[in-house]
Amino acid sequence: MKIITVYATLMLTCVCNYGQNLIGLREKEVMKYMKEKRHDMNYNNVINSKFNYLKYSDNSENETVLFFLTPDSVCRSVRIICDESIKSQKIKELDSKYVKKGENKWIDKRGSKEYLIEIMEGKWSCIISIEPEK
Repeated sequence: MKIITVYATLMLTCVCNYGQNLIGLREKEVMKYMKEKRHDMNYNNVINSKFNYLKYSDNSENETVLFFLTPDSVCRSVRIICDESIKSQKIKELDSKYVKKGENKWIDKRGSKEYLIEIMEGKWSCIISIEPEK
């Protein structure tokens, strides 16, 4: 039992230190994290028969965060859609928190697991995806 408690504490500590990379957390844990740590983001109730995900957006509509879930309601990937006006701010944030892997790519290392963070550019927005490294 002590091992489980220590593991859970370490996992939550890692999650709190790594921003929105909440991969591996259950749906309720993601919702709790967002409620406690991201007061600027609002939960949007969405129903989609193809994808199971949680959607959050800020009041100014500059940022939307999607947490894609497995059928068992565990976060498997994160997608952040940002207005082009805050792209440079997001790149600075990624540069300061993660290891640069290449053009618009970073690696988030947590223990033995690595997660690829990538920015894809659109016409008026940029998309930041976070997925387990393959």
